[in-house]
Amino acid sequence: MKKTGLRVLTVGFLIFVFGVFIAMFFIDSIVKRGVETIGPKVAKVDVKLEGASLSMLSGRGGLRGLVVGNPEGFKTPYSMKVGEATVVIDTLTLMKEKIVVRSVNVVAPEITFEGSLSGNNLSKILENVKAYTAADKSSSKDGSSKKIQVDELVITDGKVTISTTLIGGKTATLALPTIRLTDLGRGGDGITPGELSERIIKAVLEGATGVVGEALGKLANEVTGAAKDLGQGAKGQVDKLSKGIGGLFKK
Repeated sequence: MKKTGLRVLTVGFLIFVFGVFIAMFFIDSIVKRGVETIGPKVAKVDVKLEGASLSMLSGRGGLRGLVVGNPEGFKTPYSMKVGEATVVIDTLTLMKEKIVVRSVNVVAPEITFEGSLSGNNLSKILENVKAYTAADKSSSKDGSSKKIQVDELVITDGKVTISTTLIGGKTATLALPTIRLTDLGRGGDGITPGELSERIIKAVLEGATGVVGEALGKLANEVTGAAKDLGQGAKGQVDKLSKGIGGLFKK
Protein backbone atom coordinates (compact mmCIF):
# COMPACT_ATOMS: atom_id res chain seq x y z
CA MET A 1 0.00 0.00 0.00
CA LYS A 2 1.35 3.39 -0.93
CA LYS A 3 2.16 5.63 2.03
CA THR A 4 1.71 9.38 2.11
CA GLY A 5 4.78 11.62 2.26
CA LEU A 6 4.00 12.46 5.88
CA ARG A 7 3.79 8.81 6.94
CA VAL A 8 7.03 7.93 5.17
CA LEU A 9 8.77 10.82 6.88
CA THR A 10 7.42 9.72 10.24
CA VAL A 11 8.45 6.11 9.80
CA GLY A 12 12.11 6.81 9.22
CA PHE A 13 13.01 8.36 12.50
CA LEU A 14 11.89 6.17 15.33
CA ILE A 15 15.02 4.58 16.66
CA PHE A 16 17.07 6.31 19.24
CA VAL A 17 17.92 9.70 17.81
CA PHE A 18 15.68 8.54 15.26
CA GLY A 19 12.55 9.75 17.20
CA VAL A 20 13.71 13.35 17.32
CA PHE A 21 12.68 14.09 13.74
CA ILE A 22 9.02 13.27 14.34
CA ALA A 23 8.70 16.61 16.10
CA MET A 24 8.82 18.19 12.64
CA PHE A 25 5.43 16.84 11.72
CA PHE A 26 3.36 16.27 14.84
CA ILE A 27 2.63 18.71 17.59
CA ASP A 28 2.82 17.92 21.31
CA SER A 29 0.58 14.97 22.25
CA ILE A 30 0.27 13.80 18.64
CA VAL A 31 4.02 13.17 18.61
CA LYS A 32 3.75 10.77 21.50
CA ARG A 33 1.03 8.77 19.81
CA GLY A 34 2.88 8.71 16.49
CA VAL A 35 6.18 7.57 18.00
CA GLU A 36 4.66 4.88 20.16
CA THR A 37 2.49 3.50 17.34
CA ILE A 38 4.85 3.51 14.36
CA GLY A 39 8.17 2.97 16.17
CA PRO A 40 7.50 -0.69 17.00
CA LYS A 41 6.54 -1.38 13.38
CA VAL A 42 9.87 -0.07 12.13
CA ALA A 43 12.29 -1.45 14.73
CA LYS A 44 10.30 -4.37 16.15
CA VAL A 45 10.81 -2.95 19.66
CA ASP A 46 8.72 -0.95 22.10
CA VAL A 47 9.15 2.83 21.80
CA LYS A 48 7.93 5.28 24.45
CA LEU A 49 8.02 9.08 24.42
CA GLU A 50 7.19 11.37 27.31
CA GLY A 51 6.54 14.46 25.21
CA ALA A 52 7.63 16.74 22.37
CA SER A 53 7.20 20.26 21.01
CA LEU A 54 7.83 22.30 17.88
CA SER A 55 7.55 26.00 17.08
CA MET A 56 6.42 26.49 13.51
CA LEU A 57 7.60 30.10 13.67
CA SER A 58 11.21 29.52 14.75
CA GLY A 59 11.62 25.97 13.52
CA ARG A 60 12.98 24.93 16.91
CA GLY A 61 11.70 21.82 18.57
CA GLY A 62 12.61 18.98 20.86
CA LEU A 63 11.56 15.84 22.62
CA ARG A 64 11.96 14.43 26.10
CA GLY A 65 11.93 10.99 27.60
CA LEU A 66 12.46 8.81 24.52
CA VAL A 67 12.93 5.15 25.48
CA VAL A 68 13.66 2.46 22.88
CA GLY A 69 13.16 -1.11 24.01
CA ASN A 70 15.12 -4.23 23.11
CA PRO A 71 14.43 -6.80 20.41
CA GLU A 72 12.95 -10.14 21.40
CA GLY A 73 15.44 -12.42 23.12
CA PHE A 74 17.38 -9.70 24.97
CA LYS A 75 16.98 -9.32 28.71
CA THR A 76 17.93 -5.73 29.54
CA PRO A 77 14.92 -3.36 29.86
CA TYR A 78 15.91 -0.98 27.06
CA SER A 79 18.48 -0.41 24.34
CA MET A 80 18.50 3.38 24.47
CA LYS A 81 17.21 6.35 26.42
CA VAL A 82 17.30 9.96 25.30
CA GLY A 83 16.53 12.52 27.98
CA GLU A 84 16.92 15.57 25.77
CA ALA A 85 17.07 16.17 22.02
CA THR A 86 16.63 19.40 20.07
CA VAL A 87 16.16 20.11 16.39
CA VAL A 88 16.22 23.21 14.18
CA ILE A 89 14.32 22.99 10.89
CA ASP A 90 14.08 25.30 7.91
CA THR A 91 10.30 25.61 8.10
CA LEU A 92 10.17 27.08 4.58
CA THR A 93 11.07 23.62 3.28
CA LEU A 94 8.36 21.68 5.13
CA MET A 95 6.07 21.67 2.11
CA LYS A 96 8.83 20.97 -0.39
CA GLU A 97 10.08 17.64 -1.70
CA LYS A 98 13.25 17.91 0.40
CA ILE A 99 12.99 19.03 4.02
CA VAL A 100 16.10 20.73 5.37
CA VAL A 101 17.10 20.15 8.99
CA ARG A 102 19.77 22.62 10.07
CA SER A 103 20.83 20.83 13.24
CA VAL A 104 19.99 17.98 15.58
CA ASN A 105 21.53 17.77 19.05
CA VAL A 106 21.11 14.71 21.24
CA VAL A 107 22.45 15.15 24.78
CA ALA A 108 23.46 12.40 27.22
CA PRO A 109 21.82 9.35 25.66
CA GLU A 110 22.03 6.11 27.66
CA ILE A 111 22.80 3.06 25.55
CA THR A 112 22.73 -0.58 26.65
CA PHE A 113 25.05 -2.97 24.82
CA GLU A 114 23.90 -6.56 25.30
CA GLY A 115 25.54 -9.43 23.43
CA SER A 116 28.74 -9.80 21.43
CA LEU A 117 30.61 -7.37 19.22
CA SER A 118 29.24 -8.98 16.09
CA GLY A 119 25.76 -9.81 17.37
CA ASN A 120 23.97 -7.60 19.90
CA ASN A 121 20.79 -5.72 20.61
CA LEU A 122 21.92 -2.65 18.68
CA SER A 123 22.94 -4.59 15.58
CA LYS A 124 19.60 -6.41 15.69
CA ILE A 125 17.73 -3.09 15.75
CA LEU A 126 19.76 -1.92 12.76
CA GLU A 127 18.93 -5.16 10.99
CA ASN A 128 15.23 -4.62 11.66
CA VAL A 129 15.32 -1.04 10.35
CA LYS A 130 17.17 -2.12 7.20
CA ALA A 131 14.60 -4.81 6.54
CA TYR A 132 11.72 -2.36 7.01
CA THR A 133 13.22 0.37 4.82
CA ALA A 134 14.10 -2.13 2.09
CA ALA A 135 10.51 -3.36 2.04
CA ASP A 136 9.21 0.19 2.11
CA LYS A 137 11.46 1.22 -0.75
CA SER A 138 10.40 -1.72 -2.90
CA SER A 139 6.73 -0.94 -2.29
CA SER A 140 7.13 2.72 -3.33
CA LYS A 141 6.95 2.49 -7.10
CA ASP A 142 6.76 6.14 -8.10
CA GLY A 143 9.63 7.46 -5.94
CA SER A 144 7.42 10.25 -4.65
CA SER A 145 8.50 10.04 -1.00
CA LYS A 146 9.89 13.19 0.53
CA LYS A 147 13.63 13.39 1.09
CA ILE A 148 15.73 14.84 3.89
CA GLN A 149 18.84 16.97 4.26
CA VAL A 150 20.52 17.20 7.67
CA ASP A 151 23.31 19.75 7.83
CA GLU A 152 24.62 18.60 11.21
CA LEU A 153 23.72 15.94 13.75
CA VAL A 154 25.64 15.74 17.02
CA ILE A 155 25.37 13.22 19.86
CA THR A 156 27.25 14.24 23.01
CA ASP A 157 27.90 12.97 26.55
CA GLY A 158 26.51 9.53 25.81
CA LYS A 159 27.06 6.50 28.03
CA VAL A 160 27.28 2.84 27.04
CA THR A 161 26.42 0.19 29.62
CA ILE A 162 27.83 -3.26 28.88
CA SER A 163 25.66 -6.20 29.87
CA THR A 164 27.32 -9.59 29.35
CA THR A 165 27.80 -12.75 31.38
CA LEU A 166 31.51 -12.61 30.57
CA ILE A 167 32.05 -9.97 33.26
CA GLY A 168 30.42 -12.03 35.97
CA GLY A 169 26.87 -10.80 35.48
CA LYS A 170 27.90 -7.29 36.40
CA THR A 171 27.63 -4.16 34.28
CA ALA A 172 30.19 -1.57 33.27
CA THR A 173 29.49 1.94 32.01
CA LEU A 174 31.70 3.59 29.40
CA ALA A 175 31.74 7.00 27.74
CA LEU A 176 30.43 7.09 24.18
CA PRO A 177 32.64 9.26 21.95
CA THR A 178 30.98 12.33 20.45
CA ILE A 179 29.26 11.43 17.20
CA ARG A 180 29.06 14.12 14.53
CA LEU A 181 27.45 13.57 11.15
CA THR A 182 27.37 16.38 8.58
CA ASP A 183 25.98 17.10 5.13
CA LEU A 184 23.60 14.15 5.12
CA GLY A 185 21.58 14.38 1.94
CA ARG A 186 23.12 17.70 0.92
CA GLY A 187 22.96 18.28 -2.80
CA GLY A 188 20.62 16.61 -5.25
CA ASP A 189 17.35 15.19 -4.01
CA GLY A 190 18.56 14.35 -0.50
CA ILE A 191 18.19 10.99 1.21
CA THR A 192 15.19 9.00 2.35
CA PRO A 193 14.20 8.84 6.01
CA GLY A 194 15.14 5.17 6.03
CA GLU A 195 18.61 5.87 4.67
CA LEU A 196 19.10 8.61 7.22
CA SER A 197 18.01 6.34 10.07
CA GLU A 198 20.42 3.63 8.98
CA ARG A 199 23.34 6.05 8.91
CA ILE A 200 22.55 7.32 12.40
CA ILE A 201 22.10 3.88 13.91
CA LYS A 202 25.24 2.61 12.20
CA ALA A 203 27.25 5.50 13.66
CA VAL A 204 25.89 4.80 17.15
CA LEU A 205 26.61 1.08 16.77
CA GLU A 206 30.16 1.74 15.61
CA GLY A 207 30.79 4.09 18.51
CA ALA A 208 29.40 1.63 21.04
CA THR A 209 31.23 -1.43 19.70
CA GLY A 210 34.43 0.59 19.57
CA VAL A 211 34.46 1.45 23.27
CA VAL A 212 33.16 -1.99 24.28
CA GLY A 213 35.83 -3.75 22.24
CA GLU A 214 38.57 -1.60 23.72
CA ALA A 215 37.35 -2.17 27.27
CA LEU A 216 37.03 -5.93 26.88
CA GLY A 217 40.40 -6.10 25.19
CA LYS A 218 41.99 -4.43 28.21
CA LEU A 219 40.12 -6.75 30.54
CA ALA A 220 41.37 -9.80 28.64
CA ASN A 221 44.97 -8.57 28.94
CA GLU A 222 44.58 -7.92 32.66
CA VAL A 223 43.09 -11.37 33.23
CA THR A 224 45.90 -13.04 31.28
CA GLY A 225 48.52 -11.12 33.25
CA ALA A 226 46.89 -11.97 36.57
CA ALA A 227 46.94 -15.67 35.75
CA LYS A 228 50.73 -15.72 35.94
CA ASP A 229 50.64 -14.90 39.65
CA LEU A 230 48.02 -17.48 40.65
CA GLY A 231 48.16 -21.11 41.69
CA GLN A 232 47.37 -23.85 39.17
CA GLY A 233 43.72 -24.29 40.21
CA ALA A 234 42.89 -20.59 40.20
CA LYS A 235 44.90 -20.11 37.04
CA GLY A 236 42.65 -22.59 35.25
CA GLN A 237 39.57 -20.53 36.17
CA VAL A 238 41.19 -17.30 35.00
CA ASP A 239 42.29 -18.90 31.74
CA LYS A 240 38.71 -20.02 31.18
CA LEU A 241 37.42 -16.49 31.72
CA SER A 242 40.11 -15.07 29.43
CA LYS A 243 39.11 -17.47 26.65
CA GLY A 244 35.48 -16.49 27.18
CA ILE A 245 36.29 -12.81 26.73
CA GLY A 246 38.24 -13.65 23.60
CA GLY A 247 35.22 -15.54 22.32
CA LEU A 248 33.13 -12.40 22.60
CA PHE A 249 35.05 -10.93 19.68
CA LYS A 250 34.39 -13.96 17.47
CA LYS A 251 30.68 -14.44 17.88
